[in-house]
Amino acid sequence: MRPNHPFALMPAAAALFAVQAAAAADTVAARKIESPLSGVNVMETFVGLAIVVGVMLALAWLVKRFVQVPGMGRGQVQVLGGVSLGAREKAVLLAVDGRRLLVGVAPGRVQTLLELGTVEAEVPDFAAELGGATARREASR
Repeated sequence: MRPNHPFALMPAAAALFAVQAAAAADTVAARKIESPLSGVNVMETFVGLAIVVGVMLALAWLVKRFVQVPGMGRGQVQVLGGVSLGAREKAVLLAVDGRRLLVGVAPGRVQTLLELGTVEAEVPDFAAELGGATARREASR
């Protein structure tokens, strides 16, 4: 090719363009690389973690507060109270079929310690009390 030909400088221009593109890519890559232990990254991580833990605790509280698990509460066996006797031992007072039992609970073992007699009569619910009071009032008129 002749030196005056328009395509004669093409290889040199392509090489120059490649060098400039590589230099630009290095500066862009150098600007994008940031230390994962920088203060901003650490703070973002802790804030995100705090939000996730807070949401989990709030959901656990809501489930415990508002979701009724079948079989819990008023059943044939009720836990009336308990006291810790050691690191892994407890004494628990139970109401079972109208009887009160004191049981000892240890890892892998539950043993009846004492039978305390019958459970006191439960207080009737509000509707039954209101009905009884209304009947007594009508009878006294």
